[in-house]
Amino acid sequence: MAVHQIGIRELVEFLLRTGDLSPVVTSENTAQEGSRIHRKIQRSRPTTYQSEVALKTTIKYENDDYVISGRADGIDNHDDKVLIEEIKTSDLEYDTIPQSTLTLYWGQVKVYAYIVMHDQQLDSLAMQLTYVQTPDELITTKQQTITKDEADDFFNNLIKEYEGWIKLRRELDDRRVSSSKQLKFPFENYRPGQHLLATNVYKAIMLEKHLFVEAPTGTGKTISTLFPAIKSMGEQLISRIFYFTAKQSTRHVAENTIAIMSKTGLNLKSITLTAKDKITFPEEKDVPPEENPYMVGYYDRVRPAIKDLIEHVDQITKETIQQYAKKHTVDPFEYSLDVSLFCDVIICDYNYLFDPQVHLQRFFSLPDKQNCFLIDEVHNLVQRSREMYSATLQSGPIDPLLKLLAHNKAANAKVISKLKSLKRSFKRYSKDTAATVDKQIAQLAPLDNFNKTLGDLIEVTHQWLATQPPSDTVDAVVDYYFQCRSYYLISQFYDDTYRTRIIVDGNQISFRQFCMDPSNQLKESLNLGRAAILFSATLSPINYYQRVLGNEADSLCMISDSSFPPKNCQVIIANNINTRYANRQNSVEPICDTIYTMISQQTGHYLVFFPSMTYLNLVLNQFVTSHPDITVLNQKPDMDNAARQDFLDQFRNADGQTKVGFALLGGIFSEGIDLKNDALIGVGIVSVGLPGINAESDLIRDYFDQLNGQGFSFAYQLPGFNNVSQAAGRVIRTDDDKGVIVLMDQRFNQTRYRQIFPKNWQNIKVSNTTPQLKNLLQSFWKNGNV
Repeated sequence: MAVHQIGIRELVEFLLRTGDLSPVVTSENTAQEGSRIHRKIQRSRPTTYQSEVALKTTIKYENDDYVISGRADGIDNHDDKVLIEEIKTSDLEYDTIPQSTLTLYWGQVKVYAYIVMHDQQLDSLAMQLTYVQTPDELITTKQQTITKDEADDFFNNLIKEYEGWIKLRRELDDRRVSSSKQLKFPFENYRPGQHLLATNVYKAIMLEKHLFVEAPTGTGKTISTLFPAIKSMGEQLISRIFYFTAKQSTRHVAENTIAIMSKTGLNLKSITLTAKDKITFPEEKDVPPEENPYMVGYYDRVRPAIKDLIEHVDQITKETIQQYAKKHTVDPFEYSLDVSLFCDVIICDYNYLFDPQVHLQRFFSLPDKQNCFLIDEVHNLVQRSREMYSATLQSGPIDPLLKLLAHNKAANAKVISKLKSLKRSFKRYSKDTAATVDKQIAQLAPLDNFNKTLGDLIEVTHQWLATQPPSDTVDAVVDYYFQCRSYYLISQFYDDTYRTRIIVDGNQISFRQFCMDPSNQLKESLNLGRAAILFSATLSPINYYQRVLGNEADSLCMISDSSFPPKNCQVIIANNINTRYANRQNSVEPICDTIYTMISQQTGHYLVFFPSMTYLNLVLNQFVTSHPDITVLNQKPDMDNAARQDFLDQFRNADGQTKVGFALLGGIFSEGIDLKNDALIGVGIVSVGLPGINAESDLIRDYFDQLNGQGFSFAYQLPGFNNVSQAAGRVIRTDDDKGVIVLMDQRFNQTRYRQIFPKNWQNIKVSNTTPQLKNLLQSFWKNGNV
């Protein structure tokens, strides 16, 4: 007998949702905003009221148990009377909520009522829908009484309609569990370190822990994390894997890895979620929802469309989603999200879990121990997460909007009034800043009154937009409305990890809520699943990443050995080069000499990385003048895809010539590119990669200095060194690759840096002169790293 889990909200929404797909219908607030309002209302209830009451009932179907569970917002037991409360939040007026949406709301409460009446042997109870319209938190309360017979009829009809889907789910679950249990490692042998990594991933899932892994290039991180996670499905520790990535290229690697396992017997459903703007059909662009054939009647067609796809395709990609969406005339983006409910592995961007603006409520509104998170290239999440929890709003668009709206002052009076109030608020809060020399300040306190004014504008604008036909004016207002909404939502997270930046640039005023340390928010997100595996080729020092990516006290860590022979890579510190800003001009000639020495000892292709385009061009101009016979390529600003590909093709062309590419540290060629074999045999890195001094890095420095005394490391040194590690990782990509890494900055020889070097940098050499560097390089190319 197997046990299957079904969420009450998922059940109700899947079966009872009808009609059109509309932005109005899906205008619920973020989970975080909703949670705050929920807590506020729950705290106001009497002592007889219980909040967040877990409810479940079990039904049997063909000898299997199906646990249908959810969490009621509140249950009040008072004077032998029971009331179940469901709290909903949105920025719509209650009277404008579509009936189809209210049916869903009441449907959830009716299922709760069914469970409570059976648990407590009640004949009837009261149901209450408490609706909160944001941002003014206007509350509307509606009550209904339901009898046990009515609840039984409702629930039984729901389950009867769901039986076909239960059967489908059971078949999918059985295939996943059976094939995962029997699955063998898809390659003949494990690479060095691979078996240990897979074992530790499995243990972390079993122990319900966060595991941080530094696994150098060549470890086979994707198969080493996916394989044990899928094996844990066979033991029924988890039932769904989310594979989060920052880049399209790593998504393809995950897809290919699942395809390899499928050829050796794995039988499950996987889907890759694609951003809305990249999957929506071209013919949908600029078409109002009420005229879009893929949105009109969406919920009346989507269930057959889901069944058709799930019954015919195992690995669901952007192309298959578009194919079946076209076939059934459903919006491809929303369709992909609905299909994902039936998938075992979901490959998607970080933001679907971590970003409060686009967080997937259907999966992450509540913790679920059946979910496991695999997070690839997690070093990218440090900066990404800061941006996710920060927001900027500017005054610049207000005057052009007022001018557009003035063409119909009577109809637009309320929006005009609120925009003018916001403009005054911008000026009031920036008055002191405008008087400073730098025209910018940062403060700990939030702009509470500004946020109240902003909330008023959002409410009025939302109501106004609902009455307007499409126009250029509406488009302009919508753009600013979403900017305001984003800023307002981020204000709910504001605490002592934030600073408010006020910047005055001429007539433009900018307010920025800057999150210096989103670790608490990340921890909350990571704890929504059973376990989280956070991995990258560059996580040195690993305790830094444990701190900034969740700060979970009992998280685990692992540093894998490189699978490549140490003798094939030589790291050399050019200790005679000073790249500090004050010495930049004087450093040009020594750097040119070092580059020429590096590329002259072995014919092949080389890349040299610089911390800025200015520094790159400074050295480039001197180098091509001094060495006109050397083929030189250089990264340029704003290279399109064709230009990038042409740059890389020059390296992949086995022409037997020496050529050197000049590229930006932390740029498009320093991470995520794969130049195997003779495509690249050497990398030079100019400087320790410190980010340029800037206001926000200084805020991070001051914050962590006060917190743990490591401000400079957290704000400048370690983010910069990650770029160094990533760039160095371009040079050894296979077991047979051989190459050099020349670190052109005397600071690399300091203890501060040497103690954070990756474990796979072994037997590091130091050169103090150009002749010494030449001898070290010649020795390496002759004898290897010895």
